Amino acid sequence: MQLVVGRIGRAHGIRGDVFVEVRTDEPELRLGPGAVLLTDPATAGPLTVESGKVHSGRLLIRFAGVKDRNDAEALRGTMLIAEVDPDERPEEEDEYYDHQLIGLDVVLLDGTLIGELTEVVHLPYQDLLTVTKPDGTEVLIPFVAKIVPTIDLENQRAVIDPPGGLIDTEQAEVDGGPESER
Repeated sequence: MQLVVGRIGRAHGIRGDVFVEVRTDEPELRLGPGAVLLTDPATAGPLTVESGKVHSGRLLIRFAGVKDRNDAEALRGTMLIAEVDPDERPEEEDEYYDHQLIGLDVVLLDGTLIGELTEVVHLPYQDLLTVTKPDGTEVLIPFVAKIVPTIDLENQRAVIDPPGGLIDTEQAEVDGGPESER
């Protein structure tokens, strides 16, 4: 299985170092020295991480074979992709890789099917689960323990306990209508 773990940004200095926008919860594992990464576009790689460090709050990496600033600038915008064993699990008990969640059935506490989990959206403060309902519409579910109390990988389902109005607009609490009608 392939996972996007970063995006190459601008070059830093003259020795071929680049800043990398991290897109993984495990940068020390996926982007550490010795890691071999596929690339998109594929013509840029594969790339092997030679060294890395945090500089001014951002990850700075040097890849083997990238010898100068010109080589580094040519990689700008390249996506970094790691090969991951589909059976690999995160270290923490309540953590999941996106590929483990995609395709799960999403059900209410009483077992009512809501839809299929089709995407995990990573935002700075909270992750959201995109659920595609049987009619093709999508709903975003905050991925927090109060709303998603159970992820059952064995039975391929995510159990949710959504507040009123999150799933169906008919359940939404009336707040007085739009500002223009007040």
